[in-house]
Amino acid sequence: MNEPSDRASAAPAEARADIVRPRLMLRRLALALCAVLLVLIATGAFFLVSPRHAPVFLDRTIEDLTGANPHPIALMRPAVAPLSVLASVGERIFNDPSLSASGRQSCASCHSPARGFGPPDGRSAELGGPAMTSQGIRPPPSLAYLYRQDIFGIGPSAAENDTPPPLDQVAAQAQSAPRTAKSAGSSTLAALVPRGGLFWDGREDTLMAQANGPMMNPAEMANTNKYQVAAKLVRAGYDKQLAPLFGASLASNPEMLFVEAMSALSRYQIEAQAFHRFDSKYDLWLEGRTRLNHAEMRGLRLFNDPDRANCAGCHLSQPSPDGLPPLFTDTEYEALGVPRNPAILANRDPHFFDMGLCAPLRADLAKQTQYCGMFLTPTLRNSAKRGVYFHNGRYHTLKQVLDFYNLREVAPGRIYPRDAAGRVVKYDDLPTRYHANIDTADAPFDRKQGDKRPMTDAEIADIIAFIHTLDDADSPLKQ
Repeated sequence: MNEPSDRASAAPAEARADIVRPRLMLRRLALALCAVLLVLIATGAFFLVSPRHAPVFLDRTIEDLTGANPHPIALMRPAVAPLSVLASVGERIFNDPSLSASGRQSCASCHSPARGFGPPDGRSAELGGPAMTSQGIRPPPSLAYLYRQDIFGIGPSAAENDTPPPLDQVAAQAQSAPRTAKSAGSSTLAALVPRGGLFWDGREDTLMAQANGPMMNPAEMANTNKYQVAAKLVRAGYDKQLAPLFGASLASNPEMLFVEAMSALSRYQIEAQAFHRFDSKYDLWLEGRTRLNHAEMRGLRLFNDPDRANCAGCHLSQPSPDGLPPLFTDTEYEALGVPRNPAILANRDPHFFDMGLCAPLRADLAKQTQYCGMFLTPTLRNSAKRGVYFHNGRYHTLKQVLDFYNLREVAPGRIYPRDAAGRVVKYDDLPTRYHANIDTADAPFDRKQGDKRPMTDAEIADIIAFIHTLDDADSPLKQ
């Protein structure tokens, strides 16, 4: 008698179950998706906070979102210790203007500590000489980050116990060697090209010899000879300061006094942390201790882009395999075709040309004309502080420098002067017979007139933002 009613009541129950089951399944699926999403968010947040644990495919995303270095390393900096007695004497000599003919110029006058030991102002070349009215032909190179500079040579560095072959012999071999392209991100160095050495033309190999040069240069400290310098060293009491190290007879031995004073200068540059601090924002970024902003990160990528800016083709940006910080130079020599600078007084003579490795301050490679117009690639560390750029000081802002790289080939009329007939005079600071030495193969110089510019103005601004991250910090790094 109750069967019909039981069946009737069961039907709605089954219908309700048919409705409830999908809802439960949807609810469980939603909960599962929420759980997965939470896990993804938590994982993503963890990777953003600790990027070193993230998988490689997330590197660019992490850089874009946070500016962090996904793969930080420990940099191997030079040891920091109190200056030796010899280096302390060198520090005093470095800052002593009484050793110059004018009595107003010291090493620090042209190599300002506040500007990364580069030029103190925006002059194309500094004034010196007995009356501080003589002008040199080049702006002072930076004295910072030279402690790893090799001696001058052509081709790979000689082994420690090998005697390097004569430069003329190697240079003759190099004449027939194919030119090696320089590309950012490539570890291949040119096989037979000049590299190493100090000054713009690599004419000295040691900091001690480099210190000797300005002492005698007529346009700098302008001493007549080392005996004159030695007499000034005695008057300033340096013989007594050096006597505990080299004996009390220094005052009567001017040649030895001069040599040991130059040795003190070199020890100061080697020992003092100020000359190789490696505490820039980029160094800290490499170690995962700071983050780059968006413009700096974009600039870094362009800097390392072998097809665009290609800056890292010469200004190496990667640490060495054993963790040595990058010096931002390959220490090689390039002929870039920088336009002539009318602010250099020597350039008033239309027959004068500063040809770097060939002349006029270096004579031993004068016959190796394949090197005429080549100058040392400087470090870009502290370059934003310089205010004067290239071997002839032609440019005074980083924007001008980047415009030169960007426009030299695609719009040379924006870079070089015109002759009386209105024709653009390319490479006007190097005799025509040496124009083949100028780099036209490596980006961004591998374009033709009228081609699209390698970089936009916005991209140039990003590269400049990155270059600013290479400046030493305002205070020494606490290690």
